[in-house]
Amino acid sequence: MLNLDTHVLVFALGDSLRPGERSLLASERWSISAIVLWEIAKLTQLGRLSLDLDDHDVVRVLGRVHVWPIDLDVARTSTRLDFRGDPADEIIAATSVVHGIPLVTRDRAIRESKVVPLALDA
Repeated sequence: MLNLDTHVLVFALGDSLRPGERSLLASERWSISAIVLWEIAKLTQLGRLSLDLDDHDVVRVLGRVHVWPIDLDVARTSTRLDFRGDPADEIIAATSVVHGIPLVTRDRAIRESKVVPLALDA
């Protein structure tokens, strides 16, 4: 199982993945932190993302993705990471740490972390 950050999930929904990401995601089950759904809805509301959350295909894909809750362990871990960034990114990274699930991300700060398990082929 892989944990996808918001941008990678959006790239997957829009068929804009890099070849390495595409092959990696094709072979594993996807998961996301619950905050990713909020981030997508908010970015859409603000007009920074053009995605129809009512589209049948989008709903179908999202329905197959495992969603990790933001629980106390994730919240505490997000404050103990070896990088600082957007709070949503910290929650996403902490989700990977707590559940031991490799994160697929393009975010440089997260990719430089020595704590967050990463899907290195991305």
